[in-house]
Amino acid sequence: MEALLVLTSLPDEASARALAAHVVDARLAACVNILAPCRSVYRWQGKLEDASEVPLLIKTTTQRYSGLEAAIRARHPYELPEIIAIPITAGLPAYLGWLAAETAPTSP
Repeated sequence: MEALLVLTSLPDEASARALAAHVVDARLAACVNILAPCRSVYRWQGKLEDASEVPLLIKTTTQRYSGLEAAIRARHPYELPEIIAIPITAGLPAYLGWLAAETAPTSP
């Protein structure tokens, strides 16, 4: 099992909560931290943008990543959402075991 930390940002707390609940309920993630709103400055379609966003820290596994990415894309209001996966190379073994158990698909 290889653990991942996936980053994304949503435009508001309601959409962040809805996405977090969906991916945890679907076992695509073991845990999602919804962070405090922040300012994001970026260029989009040639225009400088300055927006308030709600960052999410999503803990999952490489085995569940493709399903997680699909769920984010399907429920994200942005045309091009930020979805970045960072490998977790070390961590508390008991926590990583919990992460693996919580993202294991359930039997039908």
